[in-house]
Amino acid sequence: MSTHTARPGRRAGAQAALALGALGVVFGDIGTSPLYTVQTVFSPSDPHPVKVSHDSIFGITSLIFWSVTIIVTITYVTLVMRADNDGEGGIMALTALIRRRALPGGARAKAVLAGLGIFGASLFFGDSMITPAISVLSAVEGVEVAAPSVASLVIPITVAIIIVLFLLQRLGTGAVGRMFGPVMALWFTVIALLGIRGILTHPVILEALSPSYALSFLFGHFGTAFFSLTAVVLAVTGAEALYADMGHFGRSPVRRAWLLVVFPGCILNYFGQGALILGNRATIANPFFLLAPGWARLPMVFLATVATVIASQAVISGAYSVAHQAGRLGYLPRLRIQYTSEEVMGQIYIPWINWLLLAAVLTLVLAFRTAAALAYAYGTAVTGTITITTLLFFYYARHQWRWPLWAVLTGGGALIALDLLFFAANLTKLTHGAWFPLLIGLITFTVFITWQKGRELVTARRVQAEGPLREFIQQLHAMDPALPRVPGTAVFLNRGKATAPLALRANVEHNEILHENVLILSVETMPKPHIPAEDRVQVDDLGYEGDRIVHVTARFGYMDQTNVPELLPLIHGSSTEIPLHDHRVSYFISRIELVQGQAPGMSRWRKRLFIATSRIAADAAESLRLPRDCTVSMGARIEI
Repeated sequence: MSTHTARPGRRAGAQAALALGALGVVFGDIGTSPLYTVQTVFSPSDPHPVKVSHDSIFGITSLIFWSVTIIVTITYVTLVMRADNDGEGGIMALTALIRRRALPGGARAKAVLAGLGIFGASLFFGDSMITPAISVLSAVEGVEVAAPSVASLVIPITVAIIIVLFLLQRLGTGAVGRMFGPVMALWFTVIALLGIRGILTHPVILEALSPSYALSFLFGHFGTAFFSLTAVVLAVTGAEALYADMGHFGRSPVRRAWLLVVFPGCILNYFGQGALILGNRATIANPFFLLAPGWARLPMVFLATVATVIASQAVISGAYSVAHQAGRLGYLPRLRIQYTSEEVMGQIYIPWINWLLLAAVLTLVLAFRTAAALAYAYGTAVTGTITITTLLFFYYARHQWRWPLWAVLTGGGALIALDLLFFAANLTKLTHGAWFPLLIGLITFTVFITWQKGRELVTARRVQAEGPLREFIQQLHAMDPALPRVPGTAVFLNRGKATAPLALRANVEHNEILHENVLILSVETMPKPHIPAEDRVQVDDLGYEGDRIVHVTARFGYMDQTNVPELLPLIHGSSTEIPLHDHRVSYFISRIELVQGQAPGMSRWRKRLFIATSRIAADAAESLRLPRDCTVSMGARIEI
C-alpha cells in the first residue's frame, strides 16, 4: 500500500520540478514581454501611433489577452505541441517529421514543405539577435524611471551586460540553469502582484476579458487596430520556445507551467498596466515600472534585468540548438561544438554562432538605442515562424492523423488567417527596422539551401572519384601477391556503403599495405532526435567472411552526440569479425579541398558561398570525437 501511494507522490514531485525548470528555460522570452509590449503600443514615437483613449485602452488590453489566448494557448499549447518527433519539438523537428513520413503530394510537396520549415528556422536567427537586445535594453531602461539622474548610462550598462552574457556562454548554463526556475517563479509572482495592484485601482478594466472589446476595436477602428498589431504581437514572442523546448521537459510540465503560472502572471500584469493608464494617461511613458511603488522600482530594475538575461540565454541556447540540428540534417557544415554539461547533452556552446550573435546584438543596441525602436523590427520574424509552424502542423495533422478536412479548413484556416493578419501588419514596419530579421532570415535560408545543394554536387563528384566499394574489395582479393597485412585496426570514415573511402584507396595504392583489421564506418544522421544504442550499428562483412574487412553503418539522431570511439564496444558486440577489444586502433579520414570550376549545378556566386561556408566547418576529427594522436587525414581535391 505504501509503495502504491509513494509512486504518485514521486511522480508529482518530478513533474513539479520539471515545471519549475521550464519556467526558467522555456518562458523567459514570453514572460518578459510585459516589460515593453504596452509601452510600445502607445509609444508617441511609433510611425503609426495609437492615441490613448478609453476605447483604445480597452481594445488593446482585450487584443493582447485574446492574441495570447489564441496563438499561445490554443495554437501552441493545445494543438502544435501534440506533434512531437520522438519527444522533441520545434519547427526543425516538425520539418524533420514531415521529411521522414510518406505524405501525399510526392517529393515535390515534401520539398516545398521542408523549404518552408527551413525558412521558418532561418527567421528564428533574426529573432535570436533581437531578443537579447530588446529584452536587456527594456529592463535597463527602467533606470530612467527609478533613477532619472543616471539615464544616460542605459546604453553603456546594456552593452556591458550583453558582452558579459556572451563571454560566459562557453562556461555552460548548467550551474546557472538551476537558478533560472526559482528566479522566474519570483518574477511571475511579482508581476502578477503588480498587475493585481493596478487592477484594484480600476477593476472596470476586467471587462476587457470580453472579446467584444477586441472585435469592436479591430473592426470599428481598423486602421489604428491593424497598425497596433505590430506591438500587440510582442506579447506572443517566445511562443515558439514552448514547442522547441518541449523535449527538455516534456509536454505536460510545459503546459502546466504555462496554464498555472506564466499565462495568469502575464495577463494580470497586462490588465494592471491597462488599469494604470486608464487612471493616468501620462504613465504610457513606462507603465510596467510605474505599476510598482516608488520604493520598489530600483529592485524591479534589478529583477527585470536578471529575468531578461535569462530570456536572452534561452534564445541564445535555442540558436545553438537550431544550428546544431541544421548541421546534422545537412543544411550547414558541422560546426565546432563544445558540450558544456556531462549530464545534459542538449547544453552546447558553438563559438562561431556565439560571436556572430554578439556582434549582431551589439550592432542592434547601438543602432536602435531604445527598446521601442527595436520593437518595430521584432514582430516580422516571430509572426513568420508562427505562420509557417501553424501551416505545417495542420498539413501534418490532416495527412498523418487523418483529421477531417472540414476541421482543418475551418480551424486551421481561422488560425492561419490570424497569423497572416499579424504578419501583414508587421510588414508595414519594413522601413522602420522590420527589414532586419527578414534579411537575416533570407541570408540564413540562402546559406542553408546552398549548403544542401553543394553537398549533393560534392557527393556526386566524390562518388565518381571513390568508385564502387564491393568492386574495390573484389580487386583486393584478386591481387597476386596479396597485400601485406600490418598489425592493428584501421577505421576508415566514409560517407556511405556504396563507394570505397578515398583514404583506403590511397593507403592501398601508395603504401601498398592493409591493416590486419579494416573497418569502413559510415555515420548517418536520421530525421529523429535520438537513436537507441541497440539500434545504432549495423555490420556487413561485404561478402568475404573471414577477411576482416567489414562495413559498419552507425546511425545517430540529430540531437545525439556523435562519438565514434564510443561505438567500438557496440561494433565488437555486433560482430566477432573485428577484435576491437585491443587498443591499437587508427582512424583515417579523407579531407576534401573544394575548388570552384565550371561544373554545372550551381551559379558562380552560390559556389563561392558554398566554398566560403565550408571554411567554418569543424575539423572532422573534432566533430566525430576522434583521438588526435590516432587520426590520419588524407587529402583529395574536388572541383564544383
